[in-house]
Amino acid sequence: MKEPRYIIRRTLSQERFEVLWTKHKNGNTTLKDLAEMDEIINRDAGVRRFVLEEMATRDFPGRDPDQDHNPAPQPEGFFGKLVFKIKSVFNSVFGDKQQTPFVAFPTSY
Repeated sequence: MKEPRYIIRRTLSQERFEVLWTKHKNGNTTLKDLAEMDEIINRDAGVRRFVLEEMATRDFPGRDPDQDHNPAPQPEGFFGKLVFKIKSVFNSVFGDKQQTPFVAFPTSY
């Protein structure tokens, strides 16, 4: 006896997003395609969930594989913690390195 075939229900925007996603993975997207992907992501909750799950994986192309995801080890003992806090205050006040977020948003339009 044959197993029944299930119909995969997709909207037109989900189909279009799938085409644009494969185009993006191959590196052939244009600015217009990226803008269309952005519209679809903002409109469709299922697509948005898919994109967020893809971004959470380690093999997402925007992620830096060398980036350490583990927090820095905390010093032990009273004096170790005190020195660590003093160093962190001086680094935040006089530090020239700024932490950049994962997604670099434009500062001005």
